[in-house]
This record gives sequence, C-alpha cells and structure tokens, in this order.
Amino acid sequence: MRVRASADRRAWRAFEGSGITAADRRFDATARKNKEGRMTKADLIDEVSRLAELTRKDSEVIVETIFDSVVRSLRAGDKIEIRGFGSFRTRQRKPRVGRNPKTGERVEVPAKKIPFFKPSKELKDLVNEGNGTVPVTPAPPTTSVPPAV
Repeated sequence: MRVRASADRRAWRAFEGSGITAADRRFDATARKNKEGRMTKADLIDEVSRLAELTRKDSEVIVETIFDSVVRSLRAGDKIEIRGFGSFRTRQRKPRVGRNPKTGERVEVPAKKIPFFKPSKELKDLVNEGNGTVPVTPAPPTTSVPPAV
C-alpha cells in the first residue's frame, strides 16, 4: 500500500500493530468524510470498492474512466445526460475586462468555455427529501355534525 502524505503515514503507523485492518481504516475515512461534510475522489473510490465488492484498484479504474469520459465528451462539445441524475454541458463565456484586485489594473479576460451541471428533478427531490422542503398537502376540512338527540 502506497501512502502519499506524511499525515497519512503517521495515521497508518497508528493503525499498524493495533489489529485494525485496512478495511477498518477505510471505514474511518468514510466516517471522517461524513463529519467534514464532503466526499473526495478517494472516498468515492472506497465507496465503489465497498459496495461493488471490488478491489480498490478496480474501483479506481472505474471512477477514473467515468470522469475521463465526461471530460472527453465536454471537450468535444457534447452534452451528457444521465437520467435521474442530471446533465453536463458547456457554456460559452464572453470576453470581458476585469481588474487585478491587488493593483486595480485593467486585465483582458478572454472568452472561454466552462462546464455546467444541471441536476434532474429526481435528484433535487431526493436531496430535499426529509428536509422539510417537500410540499405538505393540507388536511381536508372537517365538517361538524350536529349531535344526535
């Protein structure tokens, strides 16, 4: 197993000899992700590996292939539509005059293409599910019945 950063090396040394497996360490990384509120590419690879019961290397190839395909299609000017998730496309920005915030000098900003993601209605609904933002249907009005005599 390759360890990239010194912080990772220190964390790995803490796990060595403690009886904690690499799978436990990945679970800790996922728990850390949930605590921080973001998911990295490494977390996504670990999740694919765990759910699909594949090696981490195979999962990494799958995730990288998907990302590379998206980038290649956007570069070619194609639109990518994933039903139930959303669509990716590029938008053209016009050239403009900007300012250097440090010096206040005028800077010519050239025209460029930027990637744009539009989530599907299903994804929006799934994200908002349970957040109190889903419209609640009002209860039907009750009619009062006179008491029986």
